[in-house]
Amino acid sequence: MAEAIAIIGLVASIATLIDLSARVLSRQRDFASDISDVPQSFRSLWTQLPLLTVTLKHIQSQAQTCQLPDDVTIALKAVIDSTSEQVSIVQTYLSQVLPCDNASKLERTLKVLKSLAKEDKIQEALEKINKSNNLLSLYQTTRHVDTGDRILEELSKLSVTRLASSKSYGVCLGQAPQVATDAFIGRISELQQLRDWLPPNSQSDGQRIISIAGMGGMGKTQLSLAHVRDCADHYSSVFWVNAKDETSLRQSMAALSVIIFHESANPVATSTDDEKVKVDKVRRWLSDSQNNQWLLIFDNYDNPRLPGMDSFTGYDIRTYFPYRAQGSILITTRSRQLLFAKQLLLKKLEGIEQSLAVLANRSGRAVNGDASATKLALRLDGLPLALATAGAYLNQSADSFDDYLELYNNSWSELSQHSRGPVDYEERTLYSTWNVSFQQVRGQDPVAAELLKLIAYLDNQDLWYGLFQRELDDAPEWWVEMTKSRVRFNQAISTLHGYSLLEIGEGGYSLHTCEHDWTLEYLNRKIDQEKCRIAVRCVAANVNWESEAEYWVRNRRILPHARRLQHFRITAAVGWAGIESDDLARFAYLYEQNDMNSEAEEMYRRALDGKEKAWGPDHTSTLGMVNNLGTVYANQGKHGEAEKMYRRALDGYEKAWGPDHTSTLGTVNNLGLLYKYQGKHGEAEKMYRRALDGYEKAWGPDHTSTLGTVNNLGLLYADQGKHGEAEKMYRRAKAFELAFEIVFGHLSVAIGNLYSDQGKMAEVEEMYQRALDGQEKALGREHTSTLDTVNSLRNLYADQEKMAEAEKMYQRALDG
Repeated sequence: MAEAIAIIGLVASIATLIDLSARVLSRQRDFASDISDVPQSFRSLWTQLPLLTVTLKHIQSQAQTCQLPDDVTIALKAVIDSTSEQVSIVQTYLSQVLPCDNASKLERTLKVLKSLAKEDKIQEALEKINKSNNLLSLYQTTRHVDTGDRILEELSKLSVTRLASSKSYGVCLGQAPQVATDAFIGRISELQQLRDWLPPNSQSDGQRIISIAGMGGMGKTQLSLAHVRDCADHYSSVFWVNAKDETSLRQSMAALSVIIFHESANPVATSTDDEKVKVDKVRRWLSDSQNNQWLLIFDNYDNPRLPGMDSFTGYDIRTYFPYRAQGSILITTRSRQLLFAKQLLLKKLEGIEQSLAVLANRSGRAVNGDASATKLALRLDGLPLALATAGAYLNQSADSFDDYLELYNNSWSELSQHSRGPVDYEERTLYSTWNVSFQQVRGQDPVAAELLKLIAYLDNQDLWYGLFQRELDDAPEWWVEMTKSRVRFNQAISTLHGYSLLEIGEGGYSLHTCEHDWTLEYLNRKIDQEKCRIAVRCVAANVNWESEAEYWVRNRRILPHARRLQHFRITAAVGWAGIESDDLARFAYLYEQNDMNSEAEEMYRRALDGKEKAWGPDHTSTLGMVNNLGTVYANQGKHGEAEKMYRRALDGYEKAWGPDHTSTLGTVNNLGLLYKYQGKHGEAEKMYRRALDGYEKAWGPDHTSTLGTVNNLGLLYADQGKHGEAEKMYRRAKAFELAFEIVFGHLSVAIGNLYSDQGKMAEVEEMYQRALDGQEKALGREHTSTLDTVNSLRNLYADQEKMAEAEKMYQRALDG
């Protein structure tokens, strides 16, 4: 009985709705035979009501033949009754304004209808009719799949969210860059973040303001447009405006009034006042309480003027927001200081696969398995603009990936100036994109601008405060200002970071590789001798001598900055005569310690030239450079040149200081090392003995220089197979192991090798472990000597079939 009553009720509701729909449709057709006469809001009824009637008749037939389950019958009745209510509302309003056949009232009636189209109740009714029609049509197409549950689920949504059709204009991107769908690659997590943050159903009621922040060339605009493609259906309208400067923004906002208010087809305002009126109308439209599901994209807001941010050319974008805090706002910017917005920080593409995909897409070439393409992608380091520019160039050229990489490395400026950038990056190229931010930095903080230009002469990674805290003779004013306090230095860093020209990490700062190329090739098109001198001073002052604690670790940190100064443009243009000889000597020592002997030789020669000019060929400072140059020659196997340098230094020291001076003895010890390398063991022992006797008299038996010679003698005896003498030297060094861990480490390895020859494997392990402990303390875990000892221990454990210990040492060597 209950089932029959439910079916009867449904059939009756359907009949009522069909009748109402027919009357409304008839009333409209009596009024106007051409659909274009009817306001947009009511036009949907011309198509919706006939479709609704057909759908209702199908459902009515199913109900009458008892083909509907109970839950579906109840759900459908609820939908149809709700729809009948809305159609009745529309009928009531139409009957009040539509004449039957009085054509003279046509114009007046159209105006009334246009006014009526803005009424909230009419809009709500029309929207619900549309949703109900869609829902009933959905039921007809899926009724064999999910029946009532799907209807009930959709019914629950009818009163949750509605899009006011009179305020819906779809996607209006105006002059936004045109980005092909397949040209946007990666950024899956970023798109999901925008999906979670921005659309109307992603948060509770209120205004949603998101900024996509990042350095120029990261693809911020492309990401914002990809979000539009991804989520356009979630918004009633999507608008794009150009926010690169206030004039452009006002023009873009004024142009929206043509779309929204159906004004003259000419979007250009006729005067400043006219422009203000148009902008104000748009802001008020965006503030309508029933119009809160739009998305407004402010693109390229790179020059903000906000509290604490001085800018003569910038502006406060918030003065163009709607008056009511509602809707979704997406801002692309290089600034990280938009504190009123939730920030999505856009960084370089992660993973070589995405970079290769961009190259393949833009160049139209296959890249899978192409080592040259991979090499180019790695060099461009995940920067979308750089990758897209390379691809665009290769698309229009027969050059190979290798050819482009060579041009990029050796002819950056010419390549960047004459390469056309990708169309979706507008007029932004590698040559110009960062210059926009740089000009803003220079206007806000000239000291920060000079610091960025200085970084061109240093490595782009691991920049830290202490690197720049060096006194300079005749220092420029900006340097004096920047280094006067840590607070002032941090202010300059903050400015660069605020414009996404510098990254702040744990313990230091960094620049993207491609941006770093720009700082040298564009900001320093002419090599700045003063900044180069400052960079040399900063690096040299951070070089640590072997006698200083953890010197190896500290020097490994400074080495990349020293290598940057070997860039071909810098070495070809810098005036080395203006560099302090002592600074050059520190560079040479750093290179020597890291087996960069060619570079060390070059720097020692420059230092020697400077000393000879300043002090003469026989001054002790000059002789120091001669001695050091001899060591580099010895490291290179140039034994003849090395002996010549050592002999010159020794003769000079003996004349200046006497045969027993410690400087003289240092060269004597070096000659002993040279003779040992040459296999002249007798001459080597003679030199070592002389050096040892002199050090014992001058410094005592436990001084590091004394023990250094003990080490050398022990190693010499070990090479000669004189086990007794070698062990004697070891025991002597062992007594002072805390005083000289480096010596103990080297000698322990040598004694361990002797024990290995004798088959004393337990003693070998003890010696190697002692050596490793001492070297880790004195040299650090990554020093080559330390790693050599690790490798010796690994081989020992492998020979003893202690595979767990061997694996541990193997992994330790890999980590180092």
